[in-house]
Amino acid sequence: MRKQKIYLDTSVISHLKQDDVPDKMLDTLTLFNELKNNSYDVHISEIVFEELLANEESKQVILLEYLSSLEYNLINIDNEIINYAKKLIELNILTHRHYYDCLHIASAVIKECDYLLSWNFKHIVRVKTVNGVRTVNSMLNYRNIDIYAPSSFINMEE
Repeated sequence: MRKQKIYLDTSVISHLKQDDVPDKMLDTLTLFNELKNNSYDVHISEIVFEELLANEESKQVILLEYLSSLEYNLINIDNEIINYAKKLIELNILTHRHYYDCLHIASAVIKECDYLLSWNFKHIVRVKTVNGVRTVNSMLNYRNIDIYAPSSFINMEE
């Protein structure tokens, strides 16, 4: 049986060290520990590393250390991903100002991930985007993807 494929955008990686939102940080750390058991096929794109460079150096070091402890597949941005991202903008699902968000979505869709996990509620984890991605996937004959916040994905015992 194939492992389910999960795409992590930069917001997930950044929340591994995000002291100003301790609940999200705790959920992200819990998710990360669950992913280390290799029950999922984890994917990130090269955009993650580009965006991580915007953090102060001390945070970069911590986040890269976390990433080095996780087995993941690195997605390189190619023309198919770029064209999908442009389609999201063309259909006004997101704007060109949020091009990197479009590249995250496109990377996850093109590489046939089952889930895209993000803390980005403003642009990615929202009804307009989820419905728009479904529309584009249908138009371009890509399979559907589920988009969730990490907290709704982790195995929480209550």
